Amino acid sequence: MQHLCGGVIMDVVNVEQAKIAEQAGAVAVMALERVPSQIRSAGGVARMTDPALVEGVMQAVSIPVMAKARIGHIAEARILEAMNIGCVDESEVLTPADEEFHVYKYDFRVPFVCGCRDLGEALRRLGEGAAMLRTKGEAGTGNIVEAVRHIRRVNSQIRVVQSKPNDELMTYAKEIGAPFALLQEVKRLGRLPVVNFAAGGVATPADAALMMHLGVDGVFVGSGIFTSSNPEKFAKAIVQAVEHYEDAPTLVALSKNLGPAMAGLEIGSLPPQQRMQERGW
Repeated sequence: MQHLCGGVIMDVVNVEQAKIAEQAGAVAVMALERVPSQIRSAGGVARMTDPALVEGVMQAVSIPVMAKARIGHIAEARILEAMNIGCVDESEVLTPADEEFHVYKYDFRVPFVCGCRDLGEALRRLGEGAAMLRTKGEAGTGNIVEAVRHIRRVNSQIRVVQSKPNDELMTYAKEIGAPFALLQEVKRLGRLPVVNFAAGGVATPADAALMMHLGVDGVFVGSGIFTSSNPEKFAKAIVQAVEHYEDAPTLVALSKNLGPAMAGLEIGSLPPQQRMQERGW
């Protein structure tokens, strides 16, 4: 998934949005029936997207198309693999099918992306075969605070790993619930061994640039694009903000006259059972 580095992946719910994303410079799209803010407000059970919608998006754009399967839902993942999807997101945004076990991804040819809130969770997903990671954030809120918390926690724990002598790594692996061999690889590399994107709450070009400053490899944007007042302009601005995140004057220009961003939610006001990031483990 290295080819996605430095790019933006956008949630889309129809062919028209997919074309906007591609024209804006997105490196891939995530085909959904509803963006996360709509999933959150609708409640109920959120399932895999209708394959017909996914196929329509795949036929409409030349960039890779991803789609979400419920955590632990082997059959949904098999359906998406049979469609030759670019990547399956085993996603907490959908209602989990299994509250204890994730999909064993080594049984599939298609690559998987999974969410993480800390280093232990990241390495458990890699141990199951994930090819890409992302912060869980709090999707559909327009509030970046949880995505920031997650990437800072992962980075902090990586620094702890780098500081530990080899004879202390096994105990630390046990403490954080991480596979020992992968923890050794993190120490050797000084980073996660796969691409890690930001996701959950990215709503403005400044949000996207912030996440790049914190060390992610790219950005997922969902509700922040297509619930804004000017999706075409917002989409282009966020792609450019990821590319030029160290160029403050460019960020100034990109942030001007975009119109209102999506309405945001205060995370503290959400009951624990409504926090998508708490789905899975």
